[in-house]
Amino acid sequence: MTERAVQEILERVARGRLAVGGAMRRLRRLPFEDLGFAKLDHHRRLRRGLPEVVLGEYKSADQIVAIGRRVTAAGYNLIVTRLAVEKSRAIKRRLRKFNYRLQGELGFIVNEPTRSSGHGTVMVISAGTSDLRVAEEAALCSELFGNRVERLYDVGVAGLHRLTASVDALKSAAVLIVVAGMEGALPSVVAGLLDKPVIAVPTSAGYGAALGGLTALFGMLNSCAGGVTVVNIDNGFGAAFAATLINRTGLGRPDER
Repeated sequence: MTERAVQEILERVARGRLAVGGAMRRLRRLPFEDLGFAKLDHHRRLRRGLPEVVLGEYKSADQIVAIGRRVTAAGYNLIVTRLAVEKSRAIKRRLRKFNYRLQGELGFIVNEPTRSSGHGTVMVISAGTSDLRVAEEAALCSELFGNRVERLYDVGVAGLHRLTASVDALKSAAVLIVVAGMEGALPSVVAGLLDKPVIAVPTSAGYGAALGGLTALFGMLNSCAGGVTVVNIDNGFGAAFAATLINRTGLGRPDER
């Protein structure tokens, strides 16, 4: 149930074109819809401005299809994160409008094109190409959430000149999502150069002592650069959500002087 749909129901009741009983039946699913194995939070978009997003990794294709049908019937855009390509094919056979992006392991159906709602651009930066799955999850979710998105990939600290060559582009962004594995140093460098909100995303990329992303996570949490916000390991979606909320407030609005 989108905000526009609720407004339409209320307007029809006010004009006498819809009985109160009919309106109640339509609104009954507003808080959530119980599918037995899942309770869909149809109210989330009204509360937070963004619909519920489906974590696909631990759900079956049948469960995702059932959820997807109800989400799209309610008028929302469907977004499924961490979705393996084999599972996406099974879903596509039953949800014909389903799109899949392999690099970000993300599936989606756009019922209603998102309007740009941010004050500026969200820039997604990756340290290395091994971080691209998480970076693309962040970038694609940011786009589906209504942000203008730019990408700057493979600019890690092993070759810092690759990053500094794009300082002007970094300065023009409103919010920066910085994705890095290994020792997780890149967000500190970026935050030390700019006065923009920086959301750090540790990834599980790295050798043994990287500990599946824990080393990058601890490094980012202990950043010398003030103001770095850190999300969970491989959580591109969480970074995109936070960046969207920041971008809507205009806190990272580019300097217009």
